[in-house]
Amino acid sequence: MSIGHTLLGLLESGPRHGYDLKRAFDATFGHDRPLHYGQVYSTMSRLLKNGLVEVDGIEAGDGPERKRYAITEAGVTDVARWLATPEKPEPYLQSTLYTKVVLALLTSRDAADILDTQRSAHLRGMRVLTERKRQGDLADQLICDHALFHLEADLRWLELTAARLDKLREAVTR
Repeated sequence: MSIGHTLLGLLESGPRHGYDLKRAFDATFGHDRPLHYGQVYSTMSRLLKNGLVEVDGIEAGDGPERKRYAITEAGVTDVARWLATPEKPEPYLQSTLYTKVVLALLTSRDAADILDTQRSAHLRGMRVLTERKRQGDLADQLICDHALFHLEADLRWLELTAARLDKLREAVTR
């Protein structure tokens, strides 16, 4: 995820302080990975330097001064371009799991055990996501569906690989 573009998009509704941006990001996108304050302020500093935001006001407080940021026209254009650009599908051609299976075969370890262990971990993760989906709001349901679909694809690959382990062993140990 592009943190900068996400923060710019949040600023389109109006100027905000870094603290408010963090709260909005965490509430909308950061259920599993909330932003650190330092990440917000370093990103805002970079966006300011690049002319995508401007300081809309500075307020004195008990601590350091609080800057209120507003998106610039260049920032709006940048967000629009980012939103219109399709994400590159991740083909997973360099899968760590595939590497582990092949190395197990090359070192005479039980690759089926690796696949079984991974299958169990995926199923546990799917149970957690399914429960979260049942209890969540629409946004949480959609993000859980996304993750579940990926895990389902991984499970299909695990089953296919388990069925082809003998052929894979032959291919990699020649």
